[in-house]
Amino acid sequence: MSRKIIIGSRGSKLAMLYAQKAKDKITKSNDFSDEDIVIKKISTKGDEIQNIRLSEIGGKGLFSSNIEKELQDKSIDIAVHALKDMPAIETKGLQTNSFLERNDPREILITMNKQKLIDLKKNSIIGTSSFRREYQIKKIRPDLECKIIRGNVDTRIKKLKDGEYDAIILSYAGIKFLNFDNEISEIFSPEQVIPSAGQGIIALQCREGDEEIISVLKKINHNETFIRAHVERNILKVLEGDCETAVGAHSKIESGKITVEAELFSLDGSKRFHEKKTGKLEKFSQIGREVGQILKTKSNNSYKR
Repeated sequence: MSRKIIIGSRGSKLAMLYAQKAKDKITKSNDFSDEDIVIKKISTKGDEIQNIRLSEIGGKGLFSSNIEKELQDKSIDIAVHALKDMPAIETKGLQTNSFLERNDPREILITMNKQKLIDLKKNSIIGTSSFRREYQIKKIRPDLECKIIRGNVDTRIKKLKDGEYDAIILSYAGIKFLNFDNEISEIFSPEQVIPSAGQGIIALQCREGDEEIISVLKKINHNETFIRAHVERNILKVLEGDCETAVGAHSKIESGKITVEAELFSLDGSKRFHEKKTGKLEKFSQIGREVGQILKTKSNNSYKR
């Protein structure tokens, strides 16, 4: 490289661990020294505003827009994102084509006394800021009340322990990275609770045409994760999915085939549209779009009745 590489990341504890993992992979795969790569913390609106749903103040872009602007302005060379926090449509002039190997995409429940979801008292309060999670949980336990919770993982666990909530739902990947495994009360299978598209995937974004950085990132891209990221994101692109759209999407690869399962909820959560499809691995991109289109058609037909 003719210059130092600057990686931009959110400043949360979890985001910095993601950025460090990306740095370690880049260093090892490209034979750089530790000093060749610098991590820069970037404040995002999503981190600054903690008391309301993201969908009410601009959606997923609140976690990525400030970082992307620094990338466009050439203040950083690589942006590290949790893929599930990125808008489905790529920002003009930027590309996201490199992904670290996927972490566990499942959802988990944390309660005060290791109770499972089914064992919680009637009308218990569940902490989540996601409409998707709220509707999925109410599908299992319609009596439960969901209350908004925002903030870092440790902040959310503290709020639970302070008695503000009876349970909270989080992604397994974040819990594992932060070594909070011992707090877990229940792990939901992807069939029980379909995760957010791209959940557990660390995405690396750069400028289009920055051939030096593109070459660096190609060396660390995990191909299976690349495929799963694109198939799940293509569903969102068809649905124009963001935080206001309660969508779950999960894929798995077995024996040269890819299986995709996805669900879409109506705005009030009263209706659920579901689709599962298996196809040849080389047609992954097309399969994602097909699943998205089927869900869109089911949803539109429902409202026409």
